[in-house]
Amino acid sequence: MSVRTAGGASRADLVADTALALLAERGMRGLTHRAVDEAAGLPQGSTSNLARTRQALLELAVRRLADREARVLALDEMPDPRGGLDALADGLALATHRALTHHRELTLARYELALEATRRPELRTYFDATGARFRDRLSALVTALGSPTPDRHVLSLVAWADGLMLSCVAGSFSTRPPSLEEVRAGLRELLNGMLGGADARD
Repeated sequence: MSVRTAGGASRADLVADTALALLAERGMRGLTHRAVDEAAGLPQGSTSNLARTRQALLELAVRRLADREARVLALDEMPDPRGGLDALADGLALATHRALTHHRELTLARYELALEATRRPELRTYFDATGARFRDRLSALVTALGSPTPDRHVLSLVAWADGLMLSCVAGSFSTRPPSLEEVRAGLRELLNGMLGGADARD
């Protein structure tokens, strides 16, 4: 297993990146302090010094996941709502396709953490809070496009993307991830169904 971190990454980032890689490769049972030390090439006890408990290690992984996914989703690059539904579909399709292809390992780690959060209420609160950046940004975009019920529309969009990614990284469609154009076409159909009337009136 190789762990890639940005140049000059801190030891905390290295530990968190290694934890995410282990989650993707071995699942939750394969994530231990010792395993992180070994996979990261760190002296024994290094991970424990940073995160003494399993909960602390999971929280470290969730924080790093949020930072890395923010770069994958490129929230700052989401289109101006004045570009209309097609621009939003293009932006969301690029982000979703990156998660499916170039960042498949990170997506697998996210699902491992999401499932673990269902068993750890303290992690669920933390996990949900880290996802607020994307939900808030998406809510602002659909509101600007005329959504009368942005919370419901955001839920539909996130559920669609999550379902697609789960099916394509761990489900029955894992052998053939959709192309960028196929993802874009699906998003256009969904967005047109939800917001086509509102967009047409603007």
